[in-house]
Amino acid sequence: MSKEFTVGHKVRVLTLPPFVKTADPMPMLRPPDVIAVGEEGIVVDRRPGNYWAIRFARGTYLLDSQYLEEC
Repeated sequence: MSKEFTVGHKVRVLTLPPFVKTADPMPMLRPPDVIAVGEEGIVVDRRPGNYWAIRFARGTYLLDSQYLEEC
C-alpha cells in the first residue's frame, strides 16, 4: 500500500534507492549518495507513479513513497 504525504510536510529517508532522479523539467539520474538515510526533506509535489518531489539540502529529488516516512 502506498503512503500518502501532504505537500509542505517533512519526511525522512528510510532506505536509499539504487539511483535517485532529480525533479528538474529534464530529470537526470544521480547516485544515491546525494542524500543520506535519515535525512529530512520537505514534500514539494506529488508526481505520477507514486513518486514524490522532496526538497533536500542538496537539491530536489523524486522518491517513491516506499523509501520515505513522515516525521
